[in-house]
Amino acid sequence: MTKRQEAKYKIDRRMGENIWGRPKSPVNKREYGPGQHGQRRKGKLSDFGVQLRAKQKLKGYYGNISEKQFHGIYKEASRLRGDTGALLIGLLERRLDAVVYRAKFVPTVFAARQFINHGHVLVNGKRMTIGSYKLREGDVVEVRERSKQLAIVLESVQSSERDVPDYVEADHNKMTAKLIRTPGPADVPYPVQMEPHLVVEFYSRS
Repeated sequence: MTKRQEAKYKIDRRMGENIWGRPKSPVNKREYGPGQHGQRRKGKLSDFGVQLRAKQKLKGYYGNISEKQFHGIYKEASRLRGDTGALLIGLLERRLDAVVYRAKFVPTVFAARQFINHGHVLVNGKRMTIGSYKLREGDVVEVRERSKQLAIVLESVQSSERDVPDYVEADHNKMTAKLIRTPGPADVPYPVQMEPHLVVEFYSRS
């Protein structure tokens, strides 16, 4: 098992939820947390604990983004006009690794980041190796010609495990995807409930 898989499964176990909705998640068999104390009875979380858990779950879902980077996205959302929680989701979904994942070019967000880092992706015809790159509406993402026949790509686009959401226009024959619009929280196909308002409350405390 790779370190990336270990990290992904630990997030699921720690949250006690199958946050990506994948059939192989260990939570499907063991709902308790990892480690020797994982099966102990869970106490009721404080308000701070609930907010922290919501932040960890959302941060983990997008490939376990670093705290510094995630806090930076929150601060950007808080400077914009409108609902900060909804804007936070919009900014997360505009990340290149999120769109590559949503377009089903790869099976996981973790794989999307690695796929981009290895130079397999073009944005508007130019090579892009930064997973956190923020796309604009109308930007076109494409799998490089030499990478279109990779097993990970072919298997992912043929998988029936999930669908491409309507704010991403994907062409699996050409291996291209376009960000049609910035989604709101209700548009995003999360397998579990995300609570961005609690994330806003968490950061508002400090």
